[in-house]
Amino acid sequence: MGDAEVDPADFYTGLVARLYAPLRSVDPDPAPYAAFITAVGQPALELGCGDGDPLLDLVAQGLDVEGLDSSAEMLDRARSRAAERDLAVTLHHSPMEAMDLGRQYRSIFLAGPTLNLVLDDALVAAALGRIHDHLEPGGSALIPLFVPEDETDRIGEVSESGTMRITRLACERDEEAQRQAVVIRYEDGDESEERPWTLHWHTQDQFRSLAEAAGLTVAAIMAPDGRQAAPDADQFVFWLTKP
Repeated sequence: MGDAEVDPADFYTGLVARLYAPLRSVDPDPAPYAAFITAVGQPALELGCGDGDPLLDLVAQGLDVEGLDSSAEMLDRARSRAAERDLAVTLHHSPMEAMDLGRQYRSIFLAGPTLNLVLDDALVAAALGRIHDHLEPGGSALIPLFVPEDETDRIGEVSESGTMRITRLACERDEEAQRQAVVIRYEDGDESEERPWTLHWHTQDQFRSLAEAAGLTVAAIMAPDGRQAAPDADQFVFWLTKP
């Protein structure tokens, strides 16, 4: 599966970056992140902010939120969208595992399971270490994660909007390594590209161990609706605090 890996910074470029927003299944709702920031405090940092959702909506509400992403192209798109809305926003270009922003935040969050794109446990541990170091003492981080379903049965599935289309071509899944790579064709008119979308997942116990090794305390493991997550849930959100 190693030959199929693409760095997230390289994945979200070109046609993939252009089709990301129009063809995603759900637009991020800013409300839960606004509630998290309000409860925990400001300033806040969104990791994996992409092209600006929900970051720009949060800034528009008057919240002190900065964004970080490893894809320079997605950040350029976020800047353009911010300019269209006459919003002043601070954006940082860095992978999570290497961020060094020279300040601390009261709240740090991911608005989706972007950490699943980090394919090596050493890099996940490094990302958690950087989150720890960028949190103020007593601050909190919100990290959604999921165990992807086996997409073998979805090969050939198409999502489209106008001239834009994505098609799943192949799936390779390694349960032992906890990785899955889905080869996807992206098309817009006469343009097309094929790229592997590779994910790495953890059990709740595995991620708890990584977080605690980084010096973070697990305050809660929640379902997407905010209730306590079942131990075998496929989707869960870690609420981490810095002592």
